Amino acid sequence: VFLTYDDAGRDPRFTAMVRQLRLPVSLFVPDGTRPDVLARLRAAGAAVENRAPGGRLLAGRPYTAQRLAICARRDHLRARLFRPPRGVYDRTTRRAAADCGIAALTLWRATLTPAGLAYSRGPRHLCPGDIVRVAPGAPTPLLLRGIQQRKLTVGRLEDYL
Repeated sequence: VFLTYDDAGRDPRFTAMVRQLRLPVSLFVPDGTRPDVLARLRAAGAAVENRAPGGRLLAGRPYTAQRLAICARRDHLRARLFRPPRGVYDRTTRRAAADCGIAALTLWRATLTPAGLAYSRGPRHLCPGDIVRVAPGAPTPLLLRGIQQRKLTVGRLEDYL
């Protein structure tokens, strides 16, 4: 199972948890994340990846606009993965991401919220290879117990792409 976070890096407790548990996570960081915060996250073992600035949908926008949005952040973050806003993309998004050197668009099958796990499709339990999007404020320790109960482990997404 692969854990991905959209906006957890600003919380020092999160960084401490990743370091302490040696938790292999991928963070899709928002615009304006300070370089010192990125450095702390990387030092803790987190992979820092790309997502569209401001959460604006890219699908349907011209190629040049999509490429500009993806490439600008990729260069700043040295990212290999890209999470399209709300998981929505089109053929142009895929082309622009590839032209920016992005290895993969990263979607998810389950979302952990403060209320629990929600699945977008398929079985209503975690399966090998699932990508989980962990929302801000969601209980990561509870998720980790559930992963162990299913006899699964947390892997580094970047190692499998």
